[in-house]
Amino acid sequence: MSIKDQPAERCDCTVIHEEVVNRVMGRMPEEERLYDLAELFKVFGDSTRIKILWALFESEMCVCDIAYLLKMTQSAISHQLRVLKQAKLVKNRKEGKIVFYSLEDEHIKQIFDLGMIHILED
Repeated sequence: MSIKDQPAERCDCTVIHEEVVNRVMGRMPEEERLYDLAELFKVFGDSTRIKILWALFESEMCVCDIAYLLKMTQSAISHQLRVLKQAKLVKNRKEGKIVFYSLEDEHIKQIFDLGMIHILED
């Protein structure tokens, strides 16, 4: 039986630890903030977007360069960049006819670094 097929462990009692529940409840962010956080993590749920962000850690790049790097069409890359821009993960600047993309800020790199630490743990 694989791990995902195993039932979750649960209590065999009905005791509520009110002190713990109340403390956690008092520290929970507003529902809207938790929704926003979930939406942000959904954006990270696509491997193409992850590859684009990883490339942008290294250098500002235009759509043509990213498409060539990832062996994808410019249209497909543009679509993913639009999603990343709406999520405020990337920004762009225009230089003549070329649009260059870069990371919005350093927080994105920190999220990736922590994610890599987590998946590489033994």
